Amino acid sequence: MDERLTSNACVNECQYRPLRIMRVIITAATTGEWMPCYLGIDPLYTSNSKRLKVSFHQSGVGMLASAVALTRLLLEEKPDLVIQAGIAGTFDNKMPLGKVVIVHEEVLGDIGVKEDGKWKDIFDLKLERSNYHPFERKRLPNQHIKELNLLKLPVVNAVTVNEISTDSNRIQQLQKKYEPVIESMEGAALHYVCREMNVPFLQMRSISNYIGERDKSKWLMQEAINNLNESLLLYIDKLYKTK
Repeated sequence: MDERLTSNACVNECQYRPLRIMRVIITAATTGEWMPCYLGIDPLYTSNSKRLKVSFHQSGVGMLASAVALTRLLLEEKPDLVIQAGIAGTFDNKMPLGKVVIVHEEVLGDIGVKEDGKWKDIFDLKLERSNYHPFERKRLPNQHIKELNLLKLPVVNAVTVNEISTDSNRIQQLQKKYEPVIESMEGAALHYVCREMNVPFLQMRSISNYIGERDKSKWLMQEAINNLNESLLLYIDKLYKTK
């Protein structure tokens, strides 16, 4: 066969082969946590791009609602990347409110029993193996951090609870046992489901308050949401350019 014909056939095939579009879903417990991004995102990224398609999803509050919603989402939509966005409280009183961070490792903070003044989780109770998938050393790490933290945001570890921590003794228990920097109500659900189903994910959080502080006037809720959404918009733009 003429080599020129073979070469031309290859060029034509490459020209007409459809490019695979990367499907990205931004999810949060509430729509308010991603609404500024939804309203401000470039339409190129949500409808017209041949490289990237971004959509938005609400999971509901807490681990149970999030786990069910995320499982359904992954099965039905089959995304290439799930970004969980949200606000969070921090155990670190030196961390400035409004700071945006990326979560590396998650732990389950309220599945277990309080016994003899100590908190025993499912691993202490021998109800789960420390390295049984999707856990690693009793934790739920994000193995995609290095390649997905495109904005080079600070990386922290987190604990997920269904009841916001307010009791000083309980706060000390969580800090001593898990050494988390932030706390949320949905993060572990993201890490568990995505690790279980082998889907790349990223958890992006903005700090709204210090844990234990119940005076809402001292929280920076709106600033945290604004900073979070600015980071989301920057992230999507960066992802598109590096895709």
